[in-house]
Amino acid sequence: MHNKVQQLKARLSSHLNVARDMYRDFRLYDLGSYALNRFTPKAGYQTELHCAYGLQARQHFDLYRSLQPLAHRPLIVFVHGGAWMHGDKKDYRFIGEAFAREGYDVVIPNYHLAPEHIFPQSVADLHALLDYLQLSADKLQISVDNIVLMGHSAGAFNVMSAVYYPQQHQPERLSHIRAIIGLAGPYHFDYKGDPICADAFDQTVPYQQVMPLYFVQPQPLKHYLFIAEQDSIVGHFNSHDLDQALKQQGNHSQVISIPKLGHISIVGSLSSLFSRFFPTKAKVLWALEDAFK
Repeated sequence: MHNKVQQLKARLSSHLNVARDMYRDFRLYDLGSYALNRFTPKAGYQTELHCAYGLQARQHFDLYRSLQPLAHRPLIVFVHGGAWMHGDKKDYRFIGEAFAREGYDVVIPNYHLAPEHIFPQSVADLHALLDYLQLSADKLQISVDNIVLMGHSAGAFNVMSAVYYPQQHQPERLSHIRAIIGLAGPYHFDYKGDPICADAFDQTVPYQQVMPLYFVQPQPLKHYLFIAEQDSIVGHFNSHDLDQALKQQGNHSQVISIPKLGHISIVGSLSSLFSRFFPTKAKVLWALEDAFK
């Protein structure tokens, strides 16, 4: 009995330490993203900020439009992370700039956050966004013929679930999606009692009825699963398990490991201020090019 109590205390202590680390990382990232955005170049692309894709306060997006001719501009939809409880599109100007200056249009949305809104609301928001972009492409001066869904952490889960959560998607939504790029995504984990994100899910629903890994079906789009070598928040098994499930269904999938970076720093390394020092952006650009071969 004493051993069981000690084991339980050890697990609780471990969970609390992870939660503290995540909170610390979020606070550091808030400060870091402010600095990144402050020094992100404002020239070389166009912006339309706070565009509505629905009627709710969180249903808005920022658009970063490339200056390349429209016919040559694929569209990246980037979904931010934050354990489904944190984050805002305004913190990711550096993502819009990084890829708009490379010839891509970039849409960065907000979505409803937990605990007020739990899964699958964030996925429903992403579907509403995709529907709106299809209907409003001419007005927005974008092309929706070649879409890449890209997300970090919880955002990577959202973009994967947009394709592989069958209770939500309509097949026609997928017809223009060419690839999914997931950065440090949690695709296969038990959220019951999780100290970070338990409030983002219905605790009475088993994770096997939620995680995208369990709904993988054959799809013609390509999957690029990025892992951060020093990630202490999301286990690498998430990407490796999903990669195996995708390949078992005959899907294209590739795991790409980025050395020396952690869960938060992998997305920060995409900034043009730091991308010369890390391979993340170069690898993402390679994946984008590979997706359209």
